[in-house]
Parts: sequence; structure tokens; C-alpha cells
Amino acid sequence: MQANDNIESITGNPKAAINKLALPTILSMLLMFLNNLIDSFWVAGINADALAALGFITPLYLVIIGLGSGVGAGANSLISRYVGARRFDDANNAVIHSIILTVIVSIIVLITGIFFLDDLIILLGAGSVSTYCLSYGQIIFLLNIVFLAPNVTASVFRAEGDVRRATNPLIFTAILNMIFDPILIYGLKLGIFGAGLATVIASLAGYLWMIYWIYVKRDTYFKFQFRYYKRKLEIYKEILVVSLPAATEEIIFALVAIILNFLIMVTAGVNEVASFTIAWRFISIAFLPCMAIGIATITVSGIAYGARNWKNFDITIKYSTLLSLAITILICATFFIFAYPICEIFNFQAGNIALVDRSAQILQILVFYNFLIPFGATAAYTYQGVGSGFKSLGLTILRELILSMAFAYLMGIVLNMGVFGVYLGAIIGMNIGSVIGFVCIWIFNLKFKKQCDVES
Repeated sequence: MQANDNIESITGNPKAAINKLALPTILSMLLMFLNNLIDSFWVAGINADALAALGFITPLYLVIIGLGSGVGAGANSLISRYVGARRFDDANNAVIHSIILTVIVSIIVLITGIFFLDDLIILLGAGSVSTYCLSYGQIIFLLNIVFLAPNVTASVFRAEGDVRRATNPLIFTAILNMIFDPILIYGLKLGIFGAGLATVIASLAGYLWMIYWIYVKRDTYFKFQFRYYKRKLEIYKEILVVSLPAATEEIIFALVAIILNFLIMVTAGVNEVASFTIAWRFISIAFLPCMAIGIATITVSGIAYGARNWKNFDITIKYSTLLSLAITILICATFFIFAYPICEIFNFQAGNIALVDRSAQILQILVFYNFLIPFGATAAYTYQGVGSGFKSLGLTILRELILSMAFAYLMGIVLNMGVFGVYLGAIIGMNIGSVIGFVCIWIFNLKFKKQCDVES
């Protein structure tokens, strides 16, 4: 296999490569999370219990998405390093290995949904709204492959520099979900089950678009055909070394929401959980630039690392951090200033002014949760790019669980500061952890420079 124009475009200027990969991804992710907001908007019209149930079940949905992102990150990292080293046949072989891993993960999630979903809902503390949780969650678990497969396929497209095909189906999925939500929830009177069904149908449609390019039009760089498959345990190992920690990181993000839900429930009750659910959607949007730029960083840093090009590697770290920081601050400032009118959109369906007012108050507090995340996110995604997935996982555990949740528990429960202490503690821990993460990746960067100097 020879390099094509897409491959060449991501192996040169790191800034141009990050812009090419990240900016369209930010757009697609914004639409995907807008899609989640639309879910909350329409479900809020059912009743507050349904909205709270959506808040409880969403972390489980994010776990499924995280598993797909994890396998995709592992594939992206390995393929990018092969591309940087000009080992294109090995890169194509790695694609097939990643598809096989995706199917295996999907089967595991399916079995979990069949036998353990009821128990998971009770474990989350959602027993009072379990009927709503099951109505939304069962179809998500049973048809999880429609979420996993597009995620992994998009990662492969990004690794070959084909950002259009990586993002357009995701945009298409988000738009379709927005259209189907009111039709299925209210038009066909399916309630919260309709919200879950809309999500599944929209995601399937987006994936069928990817399938058309791969198997009908047949003009993708990597062919996704088993005749290119040569089983190598080393490839599975290399993918899993990144994908397992990356998937665990996504699960940790969901676990953070679960823990926050629990702490909020203990300190303020179910109505606060409903308000937090709305605010947390917007906080997740503020994190999207870090995710999108981070995904691009996996590819660009992996290529630079595989090519043993320290200059490009150094530029990647600096530019990724500054770009995501600038966009994050802009979004957070906007949310802080316009918190009330932003949250007011939910009043159209919910008819609950108190819910909207409290959501806006929470949003103005939690915008500071994301303030320094660009530093920690750059570190985590760069470690994934060079194949050091467990270092990335360690930083995420430190930032999200050990520091953020520990401070939230300390200030909210131990120091008896109530729900405000929960929010403040989470903010303090997150920002401290982000700074520590960036210090670690900067030390790694300096060591890599010394290695490259010796090799040259």
C-alpha cells in the first residue's frame, strides 16, 4: 500500500493536521451532545421522574460509547504509529483486528444488558424510577453494536486522515435523532422508550452510510476486508494496551456522573439530580473541544512518535493545549453569562420554573469544573497516541476519582457543606489533577527529545 493525499496531509505540519482532524470533529461532537440535550428537552416534557431516570441511565449509555471509543483509540493509536513508520500493510491488518475486538465487546455488553441491567439500575440508586430506566436502557444495551461499530470505524477514518467520512455520519446521526425524538416520544406516544429507539435508529442510519463507502463504493483507503487479515497476537496486544485504559477512562467519566448523582441525592434529593442532569449536559459540551482536539492529538502525536520526530511531537502538545484551552474558556464564559436563558429552553416542555432556575445556578458553578481540563486532557490523549495507555488511565483516575470525587465527598459530606460542597470539591480536585497531568506529559516530552537527539 502507498500513501494517499489524506495520509500525506496528516504526516506533515502538526498544526494543520490537528486543525484538519479536530475542527470538524468538534462540530460533529457538538451536534451529538446537542442531540443529548434534545433528548433531555423532550423527556422533560413527560415528567421530572423521566428526566431523572435519563440522568441515571445516561452514565450506562456513556459506558457503551466509552467502550467503542476505547477500541477506537487503540486502533487509532496503533494505525497512526504504523502510518508514521510507513508500515501501511500492518496498518490495514490492524483495522481488521479492531473490528474483531468490536464484535467481542458488543457481545459482552449484550450479555450484560440481558442479565444484569435491572441490578445495575438498583445499584445506581434509581429504584424509584426503575420503570423509566428500563424503558430507555433495554434497547440501548440490546442493540449496542450500532453505537460501538460507528465509533471504531470513525477512528479508522481519522487515522487515515479522512476526516469527512469520520464526522459526516455522526452529524447525520445527531440530526436524525433530533427529528425522531418528538415523533416517537409524542407522535407515536412511546414515551421515554421512544427516546431510546430514536437514538438507536439514528445511529444505525449513520453507520449504514459508513458501510456504503466501505463495501459498496469501495473507495476508502483501508479496505475492512478479511482477506487482508493476518492474525497477530502482538497487534491485539498493542490495540488493547491503549483501548482497555481508554475505555476504562470513558467508564470513569460515567462513574463520575454516577458518584455525583449519588452525592447530590444524599445532600439535596431527587429534584437536585434532575436540575444537575440539565446543567451537566452543558458542562459536557464545554469538554467537547478537549475531546475532539484530543482525538486529533492521538493521531498526530502517534505519527510523530512513530516517525521519531520530536519537533512535530513538541508542537503537537503545545498547540493542542493552547487551542483547546482557548475554545474551552470561550464556551465556559458563554455558559456563565447566559446560563439562565440557556436553561430556559427546558421550561418550554417541563413547565417547571424552579427546575430551570436551579439548573442555571448549578451551571454557573460547574463551568469552573472544565477550566484547566485542557492541560490534563492533552496529557491523557498524548499518552494514548504513543501507546502508553495505562499512564493515561493513571492520570485520569488521579484527576477524576482520587482528587475530584474525594474532594467532593470531603467538602460535601465530611465538612457538611452540602450540595455546594459537592460541586466545589469536584471543581478543586479536577483542576489540581489537570495540572499534575500536564507536568507528567511535559517531562515525557523532554525525555523523548533526548532519545531523538541520541538516535540522530
